[in-house]
Amino acid sequence: MQVRFSFLNHLFYLLAAFLLASLFQSERIIAAPPNIVMILADDVSWNDLGCYGHPSLRTPNLDRLAKEGLRFDNAYLTISSCSPSRCSVITGRYPHNTGAPELHTPLPQGQVLFPQLLRDAGYYTVISGKQHMGNYALTAFDLVSKGKGPGREADWVPILKKRPKDKPFFCWFASVDAHRAWQASKEYQPHQPSEVVVPPYLIDCEETRRDLAQYYDEISRIDYFTGRILDELDAQGIADNTLVLFFSDNGRPFPRCKTRLYDSGIKTPLIVRWPAVIKAGGVSNSLVSSMDIGPTFLEVAGVPLDPRIQGVSFEKVLKQPEAKVRDFAFAEHNWHVFKAHERMVRNGDWLYIRNAWPKQRNLCVESIEFPSGEVLWERFKAGQLNEFQQDVFLKPRPQEELYRVSEDPYQFHNLASKPEHAAELARLSKALDQWTVQTGDTIPETPTPDRNQRPGEPKPPEFEHREMPGDAKQAQKINAPGPVLSSSID
Repeated sequence: MQVRFSFLNHLFYLLAAFLLASLFQSERIIAAPPNIVMILADDVSWNDLGCYGHPSLRTPNLDRLAKEGLRFDNAYLTISSCSPSRCSVITGRYPHNTGAPELHTPLPQGQVLFPQLLRDAGYYTVISGKQHMGNYALTAFDLVSKGKGPGREADWVPILKKRPKDKPFFCWFASVDAHRAWQASKEYQPHQPSEVVVPPYLIDCEETRRDLAQYYDEISRIDYFTGRILDELDAQGIADNTLVLFFSDNGRPFPRCKTRLYDSGIKTPLIVRWPAVIKAGGVSNSLVSSMDIGPTFLEVAGVPLDPRIQGVSFEKVLKQPEAKVRDFAFAEHNWHVFKAHERMVRNGDWLYIRNAWPKQRNLCVESIEFPSGEVLWERFKAGQLNEFQQDVFLKPRPQEELYRVSEDPYQFHNLASKPEHAAELARLSKALDQWTVQTGDTIPETPTPDRNQRPGEPKPPEFEHREMPGDAKQAQKINAPGPVLSSSID
């Protein structure tokens, strides 16, 4: 009898020890620094995904990512322009504070690079695909690849397979989908012109529909490779503690989208999956900025923030989708082929825009070239545009714009001159003024001129980059973030 009791007692202690060891091991795994995969699309608007409500664009893998993770419905970029947007993300700083606020300007040496901070903390770091930030930015990565295939996504899974297995990893996977020119491939089922949704600021005609259908196809291609990444993480057994984040650098490459500060240009899809931490199927309405992505990665990795970073971490939103990290999101429109200086602040339901040079048309390449832009100009010359299609032809433009987005999702109806909204106008104008001063933003006295010829205007002189926003205040050396919460407004 004594022998039996001793055996059962011994068995109990062995079982208890095993369960405690298993629990400890589980906690150790979850507590380990997460792997991080950042997927950056090129020229994709926030609502051009199935999980954001698009009725016909096929994105099953991104929809899966949202179903298994957290979808952000109020995420904004700091600029709707390719290279400045990427430089802002990698530094966690506003474009005029990076020293690279205009298209094709490389990031200066000495700027903070969050992937380098991860690398210093023991992460294996990779960049593959579109880079567009200059050579200095690439110094933060152990592996630099230009990518393979039409969208430069074809080496993403091989990179995951060949990575070192003894350290956490950070992957900056940057597609050229859906940037023009369109490139067909076999990874998707082509969309038909009859399937597209034509925004009311474009001409609903065969040319525009074919153009949009090919844009849809390129989104389906990055969706396909996103699915291959998810499958590979599953196959390696590391999906639970791998944070996957998807977003875009600017809005779709169509008139009134790319380069613009309306939601069609500046609002980004943002989806995060991290099964060990994030509850599946969540939606967050918390306001976040693309400059907050780097700080978030650093916090989840347990890496201290560099004081030069102006963004704020939204790590707590991953656990509590209703949590708040900011009340204000600011954005810029600087030179992108054509001279520009616009500023935006988003707060709650309100969008405020200030235009420094209202006497000129607000143009981008997509406004005057490619099928959707060309048909707009044809109809303009024929006097066949409605009020919603006049945007790129307005001259002069309003110096101030104010929109209540829930009632005006396309930002068609400017409320800046309405007396009943004077208080909101004054409040947001004050916030923008404070941000301008604190971050050292400036309007150039000798700005970079147009590179391309404006329709009906003289050909511009030989192109060169000149004074850029922030130069007059040495904004590269300024780290103040400007207002983040309402309590910070003087």
